[in-house]
Amino acid sequence: MKFKITFLIFLLPLLFPFSLFPQKKANSELLHTEIRKKGIQYKGEVNFYKAQSFFLKKNWDSTLVYSMKQLSLKDNKDEIQDFCHYFRAFSFKNKKLPIEARKEFNLVSDKFLFYYKVRLYLGEISLELNDYQNAIKYFEEIERLPEKEIYDFKKGAVYHNLGISYLLLNKFEKAEAYFSKGTELFKIEKDTTSLIGSYMNIANLYYEQYKDNLAIPYFEKAYLLSKKTKSFELKQNAAMNMAVVEENRKNLPLALQYRKEYETWKDSLNDQNKVWAIAELEKKFTVKQKQKEINILEAENKLKIAERNGFLYSSLFLLLLFMTGIYLYRQKIRSNKIILSQKIELDSLNATKDQLFSIVSHDLRSSVSALKMSNTKLLDHLESKNFDELDKLLHNNSAIANGTYNLLDNLLNWALLQTKQIYFQKESFHLFSIIQQIEYNYRPLMLDKDIKFENSVPSGIFVYADPGSLKIILRNLLDNAIKFSKEKDMISIYIRISEDDYCHLVVEDSGRGISKKMKEELLSDSALLSKKRDDEKIGTGLGMQLCKSLIKKNDGKLMIESEEEKGTKMIVQLQKTKKNE
Repeated sequence: MKFKITFLIFLLPLLFPFSLFPQKKANSELLHTEIRKKGIQYKGEVNFYKAQSFFLKKNWDSTLVYSMKQLSLKDNKDEIQDFCHYFRAFSFKNKKLPIEARKEFNLVSDKFLFYYKVRLYLGEISLELNDYQNAIKYFEEIERLPEKEIYDFKKGAVYHNLGISYLLLNKFEKAEAYFSKGTELFKIEKDTTSLIGSYMNIANLYYEQYKDNLAIPYFEKAYLLSKKTKSFELKQNAAMNMAVVEENRKNLPLALQYRKEYETWKDSLNDQNKVWAIAELEKKFTVKQKQKEINILEAENKLKIAERNGFLYSSLFLLLLFMTGIYLYRQKIRSNKIILSQKIELDSLNATKDQLFSIVSHDLRSSVSALKMSNTKLLDHLESKNFDELDKLLHNNSAIANGTYNLLDNLLNWALLQTKQIYFQKESFHLFSIIQQIEYNYRPLMLDKDIKFENSVPSGIFVYADPGSLKIILRNLLDNAIKFSKEKDMISIYIRISEDDYCHLVVEDSGRGISKKMKEELLSDSALLSKKRDDEKIGTGLGMQLCKSLIKKNDGKLMIESEEEKGTKMIVQLQKTKKNE
């Protein structure tokens, strides 16, 4: 036969600590700070000033007297009336007079700065008076408060009180849901004391429904956790719960052991209460002694004021001189930093200028020289009417012109990027359409080498990047793929599936591939341009440097997968467009 009395005995001791939940000191200061401000603001209202002073000192009787005197006056401001009713309600609540407290709380207007506390306390009082429906109404108001604000109460305790209210109304599903929410918050806050009470009430919830197999593990959790707390009351309750559990299991020797432990903690709690009472008396005596010492020190301090003032003025003068010196020194350091920053920027611009001149003098000269030699051969073969050679030379000239154009285009974009003049605006756009445009521009070159091209990018993919810079990246990657592919090779562009917020755009060719050393050089963060890889091809590495800079500017990443004579995969990580954008 199950002992039903366990719920009534051990739920009630937990009911009051959670409904009157102690708040963190840092949070309770929000209210106390505001009360001190109001005390200063309305210092002319003598009764109000005394009422707030006694309230902060937790002298509830004096608070009730002076707040009543203030309320008896005519022409009180609404704010003063609200604070006085709040003082009286809170005082009654602490004096264990819940009905009087409820009356005073109901007189506080909804314009009161801490009105949410009024509703919270009304919920606790309703719970204490077994008015569970009203308790639920008040606690659910607190639950719906905006998350962004800062409040001086524990939300876990609110959930727990809601759970108790529903439990006592036999609405077990809702009670279980709120107990679970409260328990999760207590775990996050590492609030051992509250967590023990939470486990006990969840156990009682299951015990009420005769779900012993679910209840007993929570009683055991509460018991084990109580060993880590210093609260004799919690240790006592946890031990008695385990005693009742074992009695229901007919394990009487173990139940007796738990009951002995319960008695031990009960005696310890009584001893502790006696110690606290003695400590309170000693504290009051010590406070009186300290007050006497303070009075003596105050008298001594008055004698030293004149001497201190002279020293203070002298110190202020010296401090002023010292601060002036520090200010001038900092101004000098700041000026030097500005000059150094300008010098570094100027050096960087000079280095950029030198790189530009190097590219123009070397690579463009090589391209124009190759075109000049090709044209000379073209004239010779034109005179001899050697049409086969003419066709080869014309194709060669076209390739040189195309490479030179790409070099100039990259040079222009790179210069604009280095001097921060390039237009850049990230937006959401259709990736498939951009690739179609690039494919159209390079189709003649691919047909000339009989290269097969496949655009496998899904039509539903949208990316978040700068369209202009992405076109430059794709042109360079596609141009390199064509340049280093042989006749009848394959180039494909597709998307690698990714579960995060990025997609991976792959430009793959079946050309000659890249060596491991070259791959490391291309992916390095060096600002220097790469050397030519092949004397037969126009290339400075500027295109790849430009690609890396633009990919980084788009918050992306460049990766390379390649083996020599097996092809290359240039992988660009781009940010996907979110559904709500």
